[in-house]
Formats: sequence, C-alpha cells, structure tokens
Amino acid sequence: MISILELRHIIECGFLPLSCTCTVNPDGSLMIKVFDASTNRVDLLVTAVSTSNLTSSRAIANLIAELRSEMQSRKTAFQ
Repeated sequence: MISILELRHIIECGFLPLSCTCTVNPDGSLMIKVFDASTNRVDLLVTAVSTSNLTSSRAIANLIAELRSEMQSRKTAFQ
C-alpha cells in the first residue's frame, strides 16, 4: 500500500511544470489544486478524490491522466 504522503508527492509531481498541491480532507479524501505558480491562476480544483482505489502506480497514473485531460478540455472550451 502507498502511504498518503507518497501518494501526494506522486500526484504533485505528475503535474509539473505546473504547481500542484494535494491536501488530505478530514474524511481521508484528497483535494487537488493545480495552478500556475507565476500567475496563481487555478487550472483545476478537485475537492473530494477518494484514495481507496489509488493503490497502484497504474491507478495513480490514470487519475493524473484523467485530470490532465479535464484541464485540457476546459482550456479548449474557453478558446
């Protein structure tokens, strides 16, 4: 099993070069905030990501890919 600290680190690194912060909610879920550090513009904010299925590197990679895809689709919609 992956520790919550390691999980947070992997997710945060998965959004480089953008900045990402993962915080643990009181219920054990994660809040993921992806933003541009130079402008502080928030590109994505997800407030209740369950960690119960994030037990493998594949599951974590899939989550990051899904969130990146969501960010890209939002950018495309506003252009």
